[in-house]
Amino acid sequence: MSEMIREDGRKYNELRPIKIEAGVLERADGSAYLEVGGNKILVAVYGPRESYIRRLLEPNTGVIRCRYNMAPFSVDDRKRPGPDRRSSEISKITADALRPALMLENYPRSMVDVYIEVIEAEGGTRCAGITAASVALVDAGVPMKDIVVGCAAGKVNDEVVLDLSEVEDKEGQADVPIAMMPRTGEITLLQSDGDLSEEEFQKAIDLAMEGCKKVSELQKEALMKRYSTE
Repeated sequence: MSEMIREDGRKYNELRPIKIEAGVLERADGSAYLEVGGNKILVAVYGPRESYIRRLLEPNTGVIRCRYNMAPFSVDDRKRPGPDRRSSEISKITADALRPALMLENYPRSMVDVYIEVIEAEGGTRCAGITAASVALVDAGVPMKDIVVGCAAGKVNDEVVLDLSEVEDKEGQADVPIAMMPRTGEITLLQSDGDLSEEEFQKAIDLAMEGCKKVSELQKEALMKRYSTE
């Protein structure tokens, strides 16, 4: 077992501080706000609602669309406004990660729109966005088999660690973001970037899954707080 203490004082298997709040926007059907480390993410969900975009319609099921966007002021160097290749990729994989949990077959010819706005970024925004989006979908009343949760592990200074910070993400040797349905353990997203041995890769997945289970409890707490009567 590693006794490594990381640059920000965390142990190898420790998450950054997390705050999740459900139902933060009045005009959206469902919404959530999430902070993890220096990340601040706001999610709004609209739907299920009838879709008027014919090319996107599916006669036997509903469709989920995700839009991941980083605000120009979310990073140190001002980001150019509007979609770019990275945000388009993350939008697609977010929809792919959430889709297995959604019972969209109950809503043929309908659309669920998920808008993820990164207000401040500090590493791990794709996993944080998926985690917040799941809470917002539950808040919108979209039927789900489970609440999808995202977390990443990676390799820093030849050690496999949980929940990489921005510095670790940039200077580290590998990054393994996952999303899963905690009840069944089904993984709905798995990406890997960097140099890992087979043993390190398995350790990273196990560590990320443990992280997901911890974050899952915080998702449930946020939703119970939202709907518990005073």
